[in-house]
Amino acid sequence: MSIAPWRSAIARALHRNRSLVYARYLQLATVGENNRPANRTVVFRGFLEDTNQLKFITDARSDKVDQIQKQPWAEICWYFPNTREQFRLSGCLSLIDDSHPILQPARSKIWQELSDAARLQFAWPHPGKPRVDKPEAFEPSPPNPAQPMPNFCLLLLEPEQVDHLELRGEPQNRRIYYRNEQQEWSTQEINP
Repeated sequence: MSIAPWRSAIARALHRNRSLVYARYLQLATVGENNRPANRTVVFRGFLEDTNQLKFITDARSDKVDQIQKQPWAEICWYFPNTREQFRLSGCLSLIDDSHPILQPARSKIWQELSDAARLQFAWPHPGKPRVDKPEAFEPSPPNPAQPMPNFCLLLLEPEQVDHLELRGEPQNRRIYYRNEQQEWSTQEINP
Protein backbone atom coordinates (compact mmCIF):
# COMPACT_ATOMS: atom_id res chain seq x y z
CA MET A 1 0.00 0.00 0.00
CA SER A 2 1.32 3.42 -0.88
CA ILE A 3 0.63 6.46 1.23
CA ALA A 4 -1.82 8.78 -0.53
CA PRO A 5 -0.43 12.19 -1.56
CA TRP A 6 -2.98 14.07 0.56
CA ARG A 7 -1.69 12.42 3.75
CA SER A 8 1.34 14.74 3.94
CA ALA A 9 -0.92 17.82 3.75
CA ILE A 10 -3.05 16.50 6.64
CA ALA A 11 0.07 15.59 8.64
CA ARG A 12 1.43 19.12 8.11
CA ALA A 13 -1.90 20.69 9.14
CA LEU A 14 -2.12 18.50 12.26
CA HIS A 15 1.45 19.42 13.21
CA ARG A 16 0.96 23.15 12.63
CA ASN A 17 -2.32 23.09 14.62
CA ARG A 18 -1.10 20.77 17.42
CA SER A 19 -1.53 23.50 20.05
CA LEU A 20 -5.31 23.34 19.46
CA VAL A 21 -6.83 20.30 21.15
CA TYR A 22 -9.91 20.65 18.96
CA ALA A 23 -7.86 20.37 15.74
CA ARG A 24 -8.51 16.61 15.96
CA TYR A 25 -12.29 17.21 15.88
CA LEU A 26 -14.07 17.10 12.53
CA GLN A 27 -17.56 16.85 11.13
CA LEU A 28 -18.84 13.53 9.77
CA ALA A 29 -21.90 13.54 7.52
CA THR A 30 -23.88 10.41 6.73
CA VAL A 31 -27.27 9.86 5.09
CA GLY A 32 -30.29 9.15 7.27
CA GLU A 33 -33.17 6.78 6.48
CA ASN A 34 -35.13 9.80 5.27
CA ASN A 35 -32.33 10.50 2.70
CA ARG A 36 -31.41 13.66 4.56
CA PRO A 37 -27.90 14.46 5.76
CA ALA A 38 -26.98 13.71 9.37
CA ASN A 39 -23.92 15.52 10.68
CA ARG A 40 -21.96 15.20 13.92
CA THR A 41 -18.55 15.90 15.42
CA VAL A 42 -16.11 12.99 15.78
CA VAL A 43 -12.50 12.75 16.94
CA PHE A 44 -9.73 11.72 14.55
CA ARG A 45 -7.88 8.75 16.08
CA GLY A 46 -5.12 8.39 13.46
CA PHE A 47 -4.78 6.18 10.43
CA LEU A 48 -5.22 2.43 10.39
CA GLU A 49 -1.76 0.92 10.13
CA ASP A 50 -0.50 0.44 6.56
CA THR A 51 -3.61 2.04 5.04
CA ASN A 52 -5.03 5.46 4.16
CA GLN A 53 -8.14 4.78 6.27
CA LEU A 54 -8.99 7.31 8.97
CA LYS A 55 -9.96 5.92 12.38
CA PHE A 56 -12.83 7.08 14.58
CA ILE A 57 -14.90 5.37 17.28
CA THR A 58 -18.62 5.03 17.83
CA ASP A 59 -21.21 3.27 19.92
CA ALA A 60 -23.04 0.45 18.08
CA ARG A 61 -26.26 1.71 19.68
CA SER A 62 -26.01 5.18 18.04
CA ASP A 63 -28.17 6.32 15.11
CA LYS A 64 -25.15 6.70 12.85
CA VAL A 65 -24.54 2.95 12.94
CA ASP A 66 -27.92 2.22 11.33
CA GLN A 67 -27.29 5.00 8.81
CA ILE A 68 -23.87 3.57 7.87
CA GLN A 69 -25.20 0.03 7.55
CA LYS A 70 -27.86 1.22 5.10
CA GLN A 71 -25.64 3.72 3.24
CA PRO A 72 -21.86 3.57 3.85
CA TRP A 73 -21.02 6.67 1.79
CA ALA A 74 -20.01 9.62 3.94
CA GLU A 75 -18.02 12.82 3.93
CA ILE A 76 -15.95 14.52 6.58
CA CYS A 77 -15.16 18.21 6.74
CA TRP A 78 -12.09 19.17 8.75
CA TYR A 79 -11.01 22.75 9.38
CA PHE A 80 -7.64 23.78 10.79
CA PRO A 81 -7.85 27.33 12.22
CA ASN A 82 -4.12 28.12 12.60
CA THR A 83 -3.31 27.32 8.98
CA ARG A 84 -6.78 28.22 7.60
CA GLU A 85 -7.13 24.95 5.72
CA GLN A 86 -10.17 22.84 5.00
CA PHE A 87 -10.17 19.19 4.01
CA ARG A 88 -13.26 17.40 2.72
CA LEU A 89 -12.78 13.64 2.42
CA SER A 90 -15.47 11.47 0.89
CA GLY A 91 -15.60 7.72 0.75
CA CYS A 92 -17.08 4.63 2.37
CA LEU A 93 -17.30 3.90 6.06
CA SER A 94 -16.73 0.49 7.66
CA LEU A 95 -17.93 -0.45 11.14
CA ILE A 96 -15.64 -2.82 13.01
CA ASP A 97 -17.49 -4.46 15.89
CA ASP A 98 -16.77 -7.66 17.78
CA SER A 99 -17.82 -9.77 14.76
CA HIS A 100 -14.89 -8.69 12.53
CA PRO A 101 -12.05 -11.09 13.40
CA ILE A 102 -9.37 -9.61 11.13
CA LEU A 103 -9.51 -6.10 12.60
CA GLN A 104 -10.02 -7.10 16.26
CA PRO A 105 -6.42 -6.18 17.16
CA ALA A 106 -6.95 -2.64 15.81
CA ARG A 107 -10.30 -2.37 17.62
CA SER A 108 -8.76 -3.56 20.91
CA LYS A 109 -5.77 -1.24 20.54
CA ILE A 110 -7.90 1.87 20.09
CA TRP A 111 -10.08 0.82 23.07
CA GLN A 112 -6.97 0.48 25.23
CA GLU A 113 -5.75 3.92 24.11
CA LEU A 114 -8.95 5.64 25.29
CA SER A 115 -9.10 7.48 28.58
CA ASP A 116 -11.06 5.86 31.42
CA ALA A 117 -13.71 8.59 31.03
CA ALA A 118 -14.11 7.87 27.30
CA ARG A 119 -14.44 4.12 27.90
CA LEU A 120 -17.00 4.74 30.66
CA GLN A 121 -19.38 6.42 28.18
CA PHE A 122 -19.85 3.06 26.43
CA ALA A 123 -21.34 1.72 29.70
CA TRP A 124 -23.86 4.57 29.94
CA PRO A 125 -27.53 4.10 28.95
CA HIS A 126 -28.48 3.80 25.27
CA PRO A 127 -27.51 7.02 23.41
CA GLY A 128 -30.35 8.92 21.75
CA LYS A 129 -33.07 7.35 23.87
CA PRO A 130 -35.14 9.24 26.49
CA ARG A 131 -33.00 10.45 29.38
CA VAL A 132 -32.61 7.95 32.23
CA ASP A 133 -33.57 9.75 35.43
CA LYS A 134 -31.30 7.76 37.71
CA PRO A 135 -27.91 9.44 38.31
CA GLU A 136 -26.33 6.07 39.10
CA ALA A 137 -26.99 5.00 35.47
CA PHE A 138 -24.22 7.42 34.50
CA GLU A 139 -21.87 6.12 37.19
CA PRO A 140 -21.40 2.47 36.15
CA SER A 141 -18.48 0.30 37.11
CA PRO A 142 -15.48 1.05 34.92
CA PRO A 143 -15.26 -1.23 31.87
CA ASN A 144 -12.33 -3.60 31.46
CA PRO A 145 -9.57 -1.43 29.89
CA ALA A 146 -8.12 -4.44 28.05
CA GLN A 147 -11.34 -5.80 26.50
CA PRO A 148 -13.66 -3.60 24.37
CA MET A 149 -17.30 -3.56 25.32
CA PRO A 150 -19.57 -5.28 22.75
CA ASN A 151 -21.14 -1.94 21.70
CA PHE A 152 -17.72 -0.34 21.02
CA CYS A 153 -16.98 0.04 17.31
CA LEU A 154 -13.94 1.15 15.40
CA LEU A 155 -15.15 3.28 12.48
CA LEU A 156 -12.98 3.52 9.35
CA LEU A 157 -13.27 5.95 6.44
CA GLU A 158 -11.67 4.82 3.15
CA PRO A 159 -11.38 8.08 1.14
CA GLU A 160 -11.97 8.10 -2.59
CA GLN A 161 -11.74 11.85 -3.03
CA VAL A 162 -10.07 14.58 -0.98
CA ASP A 163 -10.70 18.29 -1.51
CA HIS A 164 -8.00 20.48 0.11
CA LEU A 165 -8.64 24.24 0.30
CA GLU A 166 -5.99 26.61 1.63
CA LEU A 167 -7.73 29.85 2.60
CA ARG A 168 -4.48 31.78 3.04
CA GLY A 169 -3.02 33.58 0.06
CA GLU A 170 -4.34 35.58 -2.85
CA PRO A 171 -5.58 33.71 -4.68
CA GLN A 172 -6.39 30.84 -2.39
CA ASN A 173 -5.19 27.35 -3.37
CA ARG A 174 -7.36 24.31 -3.90
CA ARG A 175 -6.61 20.82 -5.11
CA ILE A 176 -8.62 17.65 -5.51
CA TYR A 177 -7.14 14.19 -5.04
CA TYR A 178 -8.94 11.32 -6.80
CA ARG A 179 -8.49 7.58 -6.41
CA ASN A 180 -9.15 5.46 -9.51
CA GLU A 181 -10.24 1.82 -9.83
CA GLN A 182 -6.60 0.69 -9.70
CA GLN A 183 -6.33 2.42 -6.31
CA GLU A 184 -3.94 5.05 -7.73
CA TRP A 185 -4.23 8.68 -6.66
CA SER A 186 -4.09 11.67 -8.99
CA THR A 187 -4.11 15.38 -8.12
CA GLN A 188 -5.72 18.30 -9.90
CA GLU A 189 -5.34 21.98 -9.06
CA ILE A 190 -8.74 23.70 -9.27
CA ASN A 191 -10.10 27.19 -8.77
CA PRO A 192 -10.87 28.00 -5.14
